[in-house]
Amino acid sequence: MGRTLESKQQIVEELKQLLGEAEMTLVLDYQGLSTKEMTDLRTRLQASNGVCKVTKNTLMRRAIDGDSVWSSLDSLLSGTNAFILIKGDIGGAVKAVQAFQKEIKKSETKGGLFEGRLLSQDEIKAIGELPTKEVLIAQIAGAINAVTTKVAVGINEVPSGLARALKQHADSGES
Repeated sequence: MGRTLESKQQIVEELKQLLGEAEMTLVLDYQGLSTKEMTDLRTRLQASNGVCKVTKNTLMRRAIDGDSVWSSLDSLLSGTNAFILIKGDIGGAVKAVQAFQKEIKKSETKGGLFEGRLLSQDEIKAIGELPTKEVLIAQIAGAINAVTTKVAVGINEVPSGLARALKQHADSGES
């Protein structure tokens, strides 16, 4: 039994809402994946605010129709697709998808879209290899801490150097 026109319209509206919130979309070929494996992927994506939607390509076409940001996605809409809609931690979500694909070895990323630009396999892989937000914050904090430490040592060296020079002068007995 097929879906009614009303249910299809609801799906399109839900997709439009998800696309409106998403920063990046990945398109996966999910052929051969079991329900259990899809549930595993969805669970992995929850930590990074990613959503996995399986829908017909025609419904996704209707959702992106007239939307200049997502219109380039049309070229990826063929075959059996699962759509990963990511908002927030893009790197974490891409890493989760890549870890899933490495483990399962059944799914393949067809492509992605970020800020209205289609991404190649290599670009998606590069995003997955980026350090997480927490690691970047720690690196920046470490760099700032190193600079302040060097400044503090430099400031402390001025009176210490002066004290050593005075002591050396006093020890030499010159007046």
